[in-house]
Amino acid sequence: MNHNSPLVIGIAGGSGSGKTTVVREILNRIGADRIAYLQHDSYYKDMSGFPTAMHSEINFDHPNSLETELLIKHVKSLRNLEAVEVPIYDFATDSRTAETFTVAPRGVILVEGILIFTEPDLRKLFDIKIFVDTDADLRLIRRLHRDITERGRSTESVIKQYEASVRPMHLEFVEPSKRYADIIIPEGGFNAAALDMVVARIELLLQSK
Repeated sequence: MNHNSPLVIGIAGGSGSGKTTVVREILNRIGADRIAYLQHDSYYKDMSGFPTAMHSEINFDHPNSLETELLIKHVKSLRNLEAVEVPIYDFATDSRTAETFTVAPRGVILVEGILIFTEPDLRKLFDIKIFVDTDADLRLIRRLHRDITERGRSTESVIKQYEASVRPMHLEFVEPSKRYADIIIPEGGFNAAALDMVVARIELLLQSK
């Protein structure tokens, strides 16, 4: 770790594993004003050029569905203490909006996403790699609830997508990427002992800087 640059943390895990809960705990305990937070989901490619009928056939759980090159560029910019303009993605229409939001450089850069450890060029930017590990049935229930309540999708479409792409992509890409993690947190944000350890480690590294 370069002691003159921000601490970069990656948090990965399957869809519905509890990554967001872990992120929320870190933001609350370390302080949101000390963290530049990036979500890989913000970097989905714009699918507005595809016919609406084809959107259900797009594999959003494959690495090719994301513009990871832009995320890598943004992480490097934040490490160089430069602010970045992050895309805003509309999951109801599978398209990027015309607007962006600004993320300013901070002492900690926190990057979250299911596929961030599958990309070698992104993976090597992380000082700490955390994988949130949760049973498949709990992940499915959480994804079902999120996609229906937050993204306006039907139960049938969520289950169809899970069977067609979410589960196979998890087995092909997400689960194997666990081997790159420095820390594995079982039970997501409900593992208080693991969260205490992670936060203490981050605080120690920040103090050393």
